[in-house]
Amino acid sequence: MLLEKYTTTVVGAHSVPRWYEVLERQVEAGALSGAEMADVQFRASQGAIADQDAAGIDVVTGGEMHRRTNNRHAPPNAMLNFFWQKIPGFSGETRPKPITPKDESVTHPGAVLTGKVGYGDLGLVDEFQMVSRFARGEPKVTMTGPHMLAKVAHDEHYDDIAAFMMDLAEVINRNFKALEEAGCRHVQIDEPLFAAVDRPEVEAAVEAVNRAFDGIGMNKWVHICQGNYSVSEEFDSGDQIGHRYFDFGDYPADAIVRIDCDALMVEHDFADRYEGVLNNQQLAIGAADVQSKSVESVGQIIERIEAQRWLTPEQTLITSSCGMNHLPREVAFGKLQAMADAGTALRGGRTSAPS
Repeated sequence: MLLEKYTTTVVGAHSVPRWYEVLERQVEAGALSGAEMADVQFRASQGAIADQDAAGIDVVTGGEMHRRTNNRHAPPNAMLNFFWQKIPGFSGETRPKPITPKDESVTHPGAVLTGKVGYGDLGLVDEFQMVSRFARGEPKVTMTGPHMLAKVAHDEHYDDIAAFMMDLAEVINRNFKALEEAGCRHVQIDEPLFAAVDRPEVEAAVEAVNRAFDGIGMNKWVHICQGNYSVSEEFDSGDQIGHRYFDFGDYPADAIVRIDCDALMVEHDFADRYEGVLNNQQLAIGAADVQSKSVESVGQIIERIEAQRWLTPEQTLITSSCGMNHLPREVAFGKLQAMADAGTALRGGRTSAPS
């Protein structure tokens, strides 16, 4: 389904407070209960929703706050561990695993798969109901894709990533159907590794994502990420925060567009890869750069969007380059507001960036 031109949305994660790490240590020390930490996460989710609504974002998330029990430099990671723990077949053990061929020293605590993937409730319906309770904007629920979930795990069962992904896709599909039955209208899959693997693996991953979306009538979003990992504060310097770890090799735009989705979400300087290959889909341009600590002006956002002159306004949506979990709250809010104001200006007929 086509959304209104220049609709704004977030990739998913909102600014994670530094006190998350302090409180998690209190949980580990037994001074704070898991239930009390869950209350902290709930209140942080309310804050994330309020920030998006106050900024004027059209399609909002819960900020993925409830998926994270530590700060951005430490596991468990809200994109992977939260879901691995809910899927039968994973042992609960984790071992370090590199996340990118670009730098083998950058690892994630990858889950260990010891048996066939089974069905698990991934908590998506509960998340939707929570966001719906507080949000003025349209709620969207995000989900790590089958390729990322399989690729970063240690597979001791399948020895066949295509089969592994397809079984994960079945689990995701069942959860998506329950989410749609609960009244959700927007769902998103995140896949960061498509430019870091060979072509046959991309083709298999596209097939798995399509299986995850099979029979789904919700507005289907897919975020194609180029990397936003930073393993320690020492990796952050100057105005940059986080790093692109997947911006190399073949960028398989012609394969990505074969995903049966309504909107693709890509970083603004990768949007031109879709010229000439984009199907009847909308393209959400990641015009707010989450790897910069500077807040873009409305004019900068508009300039990055209008740089894609081949893309019609009706196909153009607005987002950020990745999640905002690592940004200070005031920076994240500023970027949200710049995106929303740019959308308003562009929908009002502005054709050039304001001074």
